[in-house]
Amino acid sequence: MRHFLSIKDFSRDELLEMISLAQKIKEQTKKKQFVPYLEHQTLGMIFEKSSTRTRVSFETGIYQLGGIGLFLSSNDIQLGRGEPMKDTARVISRMVDMVMIRTFEQSRLDEFSAYSQVPIINGLSNEYHPVQIMTDYFTLLELGFNDPVVAYVGDGNNIAHSWMMLASKLGLELRIATPVGYECQQSIVDEAMGFAKQSGAKITFSNDPKIAVEGVDVVITDTWISMGQESEKETKLKAFGGYMVDDAMMSFAKSNAVFMHCLPAYRGYEVSEEVFEAHSETIFLEAENRLHTQKGIMVWLDNHRND
Repeated sequence: MRHFLSIKDFSRDELLEMISLAQKIKEQTKKKQFVPYLEHQTLGMIFEKSSTRTRVSFETGIYQLGGIGLFLSSNDIQLGRGEPMKDTARVISRMVDMVMIRTFEQSRLDEFSAYSQVPIINGLSNEYHPVQIMTDYFTLLELGFNDPVVAYVGDGNNIAHSWMMLASKLGLELRIATPVGYECQQSIVDEAMGFAKQSGAKITFSNDPKIAVEGVDVVITDTWISMGQESEKETKLKAFGGYMVDDAMMSFAKSNAVFMHCLPAYRGYEVSEEVFEAHSETIFLEAENRLHTQKGIMVWLDNHRND
């Protein structure tokens, strides 16, 4: 049985299989061909962090695949009242067919999966956001970028970490620019660079966003103030001066470069209103594709239950 906790756990071929499934299922969905790949299956959805896109996409996705989703906030189940994660895992996994968890530390996902009898999907953790980055890549393929050079500008957070893992597995060129003191976690960097040596990926780091963006196909950013970091807002706003993706920064990228953002976006902070609206079609295609990418991942996991 396989879990989808981080992109690092999969080979290049396995990741591309998931993307291929997502493409196939999206084409079927657009034709109103709702194939019941997960007929009568139940997806438990545990939310310790709130969400718009994650809840709607997973709940709609499992329904379109012939199953049903159960929304379980930490306020609604005993997990929020101090029940150990391993006990929650041993109960819920005996009642449902798959579980998606959106949580804080990655260690909570690791513990849940260690005691689970069914596949677990990481809907977001402090360290990784793998379903989002798989969606980003799926979207880039749809836009015709088969071997994109990607720049990530902003906080060295779960988006940056997951993009590192994807690039290192697929052999892509990725440039990461973060302010001093907000770099990616060194242990995750070391692991990604190990994979990059095997795949031929080129991953570079700097504290100058203009250097990172020079001549790239794709510019990606994320909110500077992640959930749980609201108290750091003023400190971060000072540290991230010069990191807003605006027209001036985009001018360093290729003329046909695209801008991506996983949302929610805060105009005037990590991205200007002008850049956001100029690339809104790409951004909302990216948002829509969460639905289809996650369906591909769920079906792939179901197909590999006995691995």
